[in-house]
Amino acid sequence: MREVRERIRAHEENPLFIHLLSEAELEPYLSALERSEAKNLPLFGIPFAIKDNIDLAGIPTTAACPKYAYVPERSAFVVQRLIEAGAIPVGKSNLDQFATGLVGTRSPYGACRNSIDPEYISGGSSSGSAVSVALEMVSFSLGTDTAGSGRVPAALNAILGLKPTKGWLSTLGVVPACRSLDCVSIFAKEGEEVRMILEVAGVYDESDPYAREERSVAPLALNPKIAVPLKAQREFLGDSEYERLFEEAIERFRALGARVEEVDISPLILAAKLLYEGPWVSERYVAIQEFLENQPEALLEVTRGIIQGGASKSAADYFKAEYRLMECKREAQKRLQGFDFSLLPTIPRPYTIKEVEADPVRLNSHLGHYTNFMNLLDLAAYAIPAGFRQDGIPFGITLFSEPFSESRLIEAGEYFLKGVR
Repeated sequence: MREVRERIRAHEENPLFIHLLSEAELEPYLSALERSEAKNLPLFGIPFAIKDNIDLAGIPTTAACPKYAYVPERSAFVVQRLIEAGAIPVGKSNLDQFATGLVGTRSPYGACRNSIDPEYISGGSSSGSAVSVALEMVSFSLGTDTAGSGRVPAALNAILGLKPTKGWLSTLGVVPACRSLDCVSIFAKEGEEVRMILEVAGVYDESDPYAREERSVAPLALNPKIAVPLKAQREFLGDSEYERLFEEAIERFRALGARVEEVDISPLILAAKLLYEGPWVSERYVAIQEFLENQPEALLEVTRGIIQGGASKSAADYFKAEYRLMECKREAQKRLQGFDFSLLPTIPRPYTIKEVEADPVRLNSHLGHYTNFMNLLDLAAYAIPAGFRQDGIPFGITLFSEPFSESRLIEAGEYFLKGVR
């Protein structure tokens, strides 16, 4: 733990943590491990970070809004599961305020910087969680994912980011963004680590009204069939290197024996636009309505503007969008049926912090082009590294499939990254 704290101190200029546990706050966890046997605890002594919209008992939860802060008596269900398995919570990590953003710059505690090039954004909203793993301050971390927050920062920092099926990991003890869509996400560097953390944390929580029990799905085929978007639908916003790297990722899967087929992904893109252009932004308003109405000045301007926009949506708006979403979902299911998984770039292109600060809303929306539809369409998604631009900025791809297909996606990720089954 001393070494962990030294690694964190070495990057003090990068505001990755909102609260680092002191030696006194760590002591109960270390003492509990001293009284335990490592063979009985699958995560014995493994340090992890917790996004600061997820509760850790006795430590403030801020959601990156100091005036919103409270001290929970109990840890979130998933956090408690990990602690009981021997993992050690190191601190509460920085995030885009109220998990509203994909950039990592929307925090009064400071903008998190990319682990590879500090001029670039870290991605968000789970910014500190992702970068702390990338810089090997912790072995894994928890984030949340509503629109891409567990995948975008994974892509920008060359690590793994799992957005599980909605309801598999309990969201009790998580500050809601869009409660009907929110997922607790996992960041790590190795696929087996992701699998183990999911296994430990993914216990059915009967107290969570959105919880779902795991169901079995078909394993990965020997020569998997993969869906990729039509070439005309591959959006990179002028980044020719990202375009090249995506083509190389497709060819790598082919070389490994996968059968690749182009499909029309227009239903996915239409669904993605519904998340912020439709009424689901009202869930963000409902989540903090009383606080927002009483202390609007406590929020950053960009965050307040987005969330307040949810106050004007009507029930009629919701039902119209819900009907449209169901049409998109049915059409997407038809087009993706028969594939082991589908493949997309995680983001169209990266941005510098200065670029995002100059145009915060539009560039943020660009980052969600390939991510916003996942939770709306009830899909599991797994972001993995897939190369680097010539300037060293990472490129990532996302594998996605039906609910509870995480094991298949993790195996496919290893298939791609290591060329082994």
